[in-house]
Amino acid sequence: MKTITWKLHLKANPNKVFDLLTTAEGITKFRSEKANEDGDVIHFLFPNGQTYNSQIIKSIPNEEFHLDYFNSLVKFELKQAENGGTDLTLRNENVPESDFYEVHAGWISVLMNLKAVADFQCDLRNHDPKKTWDQGYVDN
Repeated sequence: MKTITWKLHLKANPNKVFDLLTTAEGITKFRSEKANEDGDVIHFLFPNGQTYNSQIIKSIPNEEFHLDYFNSLVKFELKQAENGGTDLTLRNENVPESDFYEVHAGWISVLMNLKAVADFQCDLRNHDPKKTWDQGYVDN
């Protein structure tokens, strides 16, 4: 098992970033086609039709958000940056070695779209179920 770590600087403040990461409305703006919250579970629907029920493990508003994600552990850590923005660290732990390179690259796609939405109110995804990561499209 391996761990992926990425850092991202956003102009948006931690409150806005936390809302994008943790609310159904926020999640659908940058990450999945649909998301529903049910207590401590987020139900994801992705562009390729795949679904996942993600257990929320830890949530400290505007600071940390941890969840089970495809049988691995994803941790988002938010820190207020000097310019009022957010320094985000993503850690994806327990990623199977056989999935590492795909998941590693996939997080870049997700995080860059998060930046586009948070800082520029622009969704970079194509929203076409025939043009997803499975077919080699990074703008899924």
